[in-house]
Amino acid sequence: MDSRMVARLGAIVFVAIAITATAIELTRKEDAPASSPVRTLQSNLDPLREEQRRCQQLGATAASDAECLRVWAETRDRFLRPSTAPASPAAPEGR
Repeated sequence: MDSRMVARLGAIVFVAIAITATAIELTRKEDAPASSPVRTLQSNLDPLREEQRRCQQLGATAASDAECLRVWAETRDRFLRPSTAPASPAAPEGR
């Protein structure tokens, strides 16, 4: 076989594999996202999270919404609140 024939055969095999992979991908069933139940559970535990999502959906109008401003202030306070961990490590015992 000459090199042209080998190149054509290689191209045909490549196209056949690409078409097969595409057909398999298109016929595959989509699984339900696993994060949906977790999001629902977490939002039930933290009402602040639910308000954050509402403000996020409002977009630019949230900047003038009093409730969103309150939610952002509370979120900022939670994030910037000093931790309850000691500032310096405890001295080793036994010395």
